[in-house]
Order: sequence, then structure tokens, then C-alpha cells
Amino acid sequence: MKNFMNDDLLLSNETAKSLYAAIKKLPIIDYHCHLNEREIAEDKTFANIGEAWLGGDHYKWRAMRMCGVDEHYITGEATWREKFDKYAEIMPLLAGNPLYYFSHLELKMIFGITEPLNAASSDSIWERANAALQNLSVHKLLELFNVEYIATTDDPDSDLAFHGVYGRTLVAPTFRPDRIIKSNNFSHSHLSSRLDYFAQRGCKITDHGMDFAPSSDRLEWLAEQYAQRDMTMQLHIGTMRNINTNAHRNIGVDSGFDVYRANVDTDALAVFLNKLHAKNALPKTIIYTLNPSAVPAICTISGAFPNVRVGAPWWFNDTLEGIRNHLKIIAEYATLGTFLGMLTDSRSFLSYARFDFFRRILADYVGGLVERGEYDLGTAHDLMEKLCYTNVKEFVGL
Repeated sequence: MKNFMNDDLLLSNETAKSLYAAIKKLPIIDYHCHLNEREIAEDKTFANIGEAWLGGDHYKWRAMRMCGVDEHYITGEATWREKFDKYAEIMPLLAGNPLYYFSHLELKMIFGITEPLNAASSDSIWERANAALQNLSVHKLLELFNVEYIATTDDPDSDLAFHGVYGRTLVAPTFRPDRIIKSNNFSHSHLSSRLDYFAQRGCKITDHGMDFAPSSDRLEWLAEQYAQRDMTMQLHIGTMRNINTNAHRNIGVDSGFDVYRANVDTDALAVFLNKLHAKNALPKTIIYTLNPSAVPAICTISGAFPNVRVGAPWWFNDTLEGIRNHLKIIAEYATLGTFLGMLTDSRSFLSYARFDFFRRILADYVGGLVERGEYDLGTAHDLMEKLCYTNVKEFVGL
């Protein structure tokens, strides 16, 4: 029997182990996340692991609700210790869930704790993690994970006062105009001015979160502006937001009540990209879908236009099988070698352990191809480095 969460986790053959060893310490480029840049600038510290783990992480909140935990211990007035204990109690119920991997990788990589989290171990793990947190801060976490670049998600009217270089990490803004697009105050001159402001402060990436595939004239105009400024456009499509009305009213947005839509209109996406390309105004584009059934179609669309890529397995899809299937679909319907790799899409500074999760799965996938004689070992290491680091750095122009 293998040791719990050992060094060979998810690596099923010797080639996979070798490939993983070569790339596990590569710098991290987190090209889409929801981290708070002010907390980075101020080198935030955490009072305890309850705050660090459960303050704003709707992945964990959702799991706790599914396991019957009362909202008092999720987003309510319970203490951080009480919330941590409830999370520890449900951990044995999460076999195969990505949170089981994420949580134990974070315990191991950040706190040096290798025992499983459960009700019996919660006292010990609470004390040891909190003791380690006394010597940790946001800057030290970024250094621990070798984070080279962070792209936060920013409203067009943000003053971007807290972006900059902290240690070895460049924190840059991402232009996210969803609020303005949905309003009746869509001013071309204002947005053009704000885009210039963002560009002057190192913005390389824009982002749009939407329920449906893009089709609006507003977004078409913005895409043209991005192309003029050599900015990469990200499109996150296929989300159905706040499906629980009572929870939305009582708890608010981004609290674990969003789901993916049954259908994604990839025809509309193709039409939108074609309109831009026909007038030489298609920017570099990364497309994410919350519904994994749309990934093959988006892969084929990416092959019809220059500089269009399929994004990382997003949100509900950054699971063990979700990532494996995503890699396989991109390899078969697009090209694996041009894939841009992982990101956190997270509000938690501890979530950089997810890159290790992805790199292990990737190494096992490529290693499996090599072991079965389906791929050349001589180019496998170069492929791994591209997928973990250089592809996204070159594509975005960092």
C-alpha cells in the first residue's frame, strides 16, 4: 500500500515521475485569478488556517453545504476554529473530489503536514498549521511557489494603485469590463481612455465573464481595441449564475450557487470571431467554457482562426478526470503543444498548490503516451516545459 499523498501521487509510471521531476519547480504564471492585489502589496498575514482556507473560498463552501453543514459554519458567525472543524469533519466524505487533493497538497507543501485531515486530526493540524502561519505571509507564499506573474481581475475604473513588483512576482492588472458592458453607460471614449491607462500600467490581458457566447456590438468594439493594443482577450462562457434565489438574497454573489449551462452556442462564438477576423481586428484570444461538452467544438473553432486558444479546464472542471479529459480533447481536436497550461482562477493565496496537481496529471498523461510508445521521449521534456511555462509567457507577451 502506498503512503498517503506520497511524492509519486498521480504519477503511474517511471517516465511520468521523470517528467514531473524536471518541471515541478518551474516558475508559475497565473494568467487569470481573483486575488486581491492590495493584500499582495500589504503582504497580508493570516490569523489562522480557518481564515486562510475558508475566508471566501466558495469551492469549500459548496462542499460543506452538500455534506449537510449548517450555513452558520460556512458563511455565518461561527468562529474560524468552528468552521475549520466542520471542514475537517467532512473531509473523509470527499474521496476523489478535487478539494481532497487540493487541501492535502496545501497541508503538505505549505505546512509540512502529511497526515489526513479529519475530525480526529483537526486539533493537531489546527495547532501545527497555525504555528507555521506565524512565519508566513503572502510574499513568502508567492516565493515558496515561485510565482513569477499574477494577473488580477480589475474593474475598468480601478486606480490600479497596488499593482507592481513584489519580491520576484510581477502583479499586473486585467481589464474586466463586465459591469460597464451590462449598463447603459457604455462610452467608447471612456473605455478607450481606461484601456490606455491599463496598458500604461502593464496590462496585457482582458477578460469577460458571460452566460452565453459573445454576440454584442459592444464586445466587438472592445475586441478591436484589444487588437490595436496587442492585448489578449479572454472569454469565459457558459455560466448560469445565482440559481438559488434565497441564497443570493441572504449570502450574496460568488458564494457557491453558480452552475454551468446545459448548452453553449458555439455557432455564435464562431460567427463572432469571424466578424473580427474579417476586418483584421481579432486579438489573441483564449476561450474557456464551463460546460465540458463544448470543449471539442471550441477546439475545432480555434483551428479556424490565428492566435485563438482553448483555455484551461475552468472552475468545475479542474478535477482529476476533468483535467485528464481536457488534455486528451485538446490533443485530439486541437494541438496539445500549443496549450497554455494551468491557472488558479482563485481568491486564495494557498491555492498555488493546484499547479502541482496539474503538473502531476500532465506528467502522467504525457508519460503514459511515452510508455506506450505513442510519443517520443526525446521531445517530451521540451513539451512539458512549454505546457507549464513558456507557451503562455510567449502567447501573452510577458
